[in-house]
Amino acid sequence: MRVVIALVMLLTAACTPSEAQPFTPVDLSDTSPAETSSRAPTGSSPQDPARPAAPREETVEVAPGVRVVVEWPAAPDADTTTMIEVLRDYFAGAFRAVVSGGRDTGYLDVVEYDAVDDASSWVGAFLDERRSVRGTARLYALNVSAVSGSGDDRGAQLDVCVDESKMRLLDSSTGKPVTGQPDWTRKPFLQSAAMGRAADGGWRIRLFRHAKLPDERAKGCLR
Repeated sequence: MRVVIALVMLLTAACTPSEAQPFTPVDLSDTSPAETSSRAPTGSSPQDPARPAAPREETVEVAPGVRVVVEWPAAPDADTTTMIEVLRDYFAGAFRAVVSGGRDTGYLDVVEYDAVDDASSWVGAFLDERRSVRGTARLYALNVSAVSGSGDDRGAQLDVCVDESKMRLLDSSTGKPVTGQPDWTRKPFLQSAAMGRAADGGWRIRLFRHAKLPDERAKGCLR
């Protein structure tokens, strides 16, 4: 069901292209004692300076029975935080579009250029086949694998491991799981989002691509 996107790296418009790199999940945090201490949640116990800050989990309730869980890196910088929020909102929004039968189109607010067609096609495939979903999708090992440009012309690629093994594809007319669940409900895969600065200064997704097992790039998502 996932749309297979050609292996094209960064980016579009004013962003400088970059060569694809092998994917290895990396914790984006700066784990210096001063940094981890300043970012500790209110009410938490003091962080051992010898140990890095633990990642946190965020759960987004998409709809009754549908959730997106994000395993945040320990201390991402401001741009990385915004990019993760954009990707989180896309995933949650795309599933919300599916379960709403296409009525909710909020996912289109965080995409532009080629990603608009890719996202619309992904949602459209569910609707055309009268399919919906139920369960939990998990996003983890978030990693900025490439950057280009600077200032308003800055672009980046955000990689994320996606585990949808706790999700089930449903017949939208009956609400029951379909027979022969697709591959994406069984194994994790690597999703990459090429991002750039939009006219309003915010980050937008411009291009999607993904890699499935046994692709070498997706093996970093096994755990």
